[in-house]
Amino acid sequence: MSPTGIINVLKPPGMTSHDVVAYIRRIYGLKRVGHAGTLDPAATGVLPVFLGSATRLIEYTTDSDKDYRVELTFGYSTDTGDDTGAIIAQASPECFPESEQLSQAFAAFTGTIEQIPPMHSAIKVAGKRLYELARNGISIDREPRVVIIKRIDLLRNSPPTILFDVTCSKGTYIRSLCSDIGTKVNCPAVMSFLVRTRVGDFLLTDAASLEEIAADREKVLLPLDHAISHLPAIYLSDTDTFAFRLGQSVHYQNSETESAHIRVYTEQGDFIGIGKPSFETAKMSPVKVLG
Repeated sequence: MSPTGIINVLKPPGMTSHDVVAYIRRIYGLKRVGHAGTLDPAATGVLPVFLGSATRLIEYTTDSDKDYRVELTFGYSTDTGDDTGAIIAQASPECFPESEQLSQAFAAFTGTIEQIPPMHSAIKVAGKRLYELARNGISIDREPRVVIIKRIDLLRNSPPTILFDVTCSKGTYIRSLCSDIGTKVNCPAVMSFLVRTRVGDFLLTDAASLEEIAADREKVLLPLDHAISHLPAIYLSDTDTFAFRLGQSVHYQNSETESAHIRVYTEQGDFIGIGKPSFETAKMSPVKVLG
């Protein structure tokens, strides 16, 4: 039987997210593998990887909030927004911002903001990824994207670097946030190191290294419903379970939550899929049937 489940991978620096997926495919001898939330090659941290039928749940993880620990270095900026790019601007050490300036900058970028995606990103425009265009010396106008920064907490202020934690919505570019902070305080800046510490319910403290995964392939596998534990749950009778598995709507009425999606279990506690409730009809229709 082909393995199915989710791995909370500790992505090492120097590997792309695609490299990690390719590694997992080799370890498990499985083609159907995908990941949620791309990490830059230089970054490290949480990368949820989905195997087998679990790949059908990726979309519910990519919408989750994410936590990062970020090192920002002032004094220069690059064409990539991080310290791997070509330097395009430099400033004297005297431009390092005071604590009050940093607090004001953090406040300015907390909440719903617009970001312009960096040219060195994986976004596709006219069938081409931006980083492919950038490698060929091509720069194009990019539409700003709306993202949500829920919090920015300064941890250390030691010129020319600062260390801070950030909680943000999907689609947030931390490199762009660092560059924008530099612009705000009139001192060019780059992201010099990045660790993703959380993706939804996947935590850095629970992540498994590639060596640990290779050593015990079964031990690191998480159940399918781990990725969607933020959704409310319902337990069906045997009759409704049978109907749900056939793709039929079943009775559902819950005035305590108006979630768009529901985790669905058998009466015995076996996870079988995701349902979508209709509060007008008091019915729940299957969205994903997985068991």
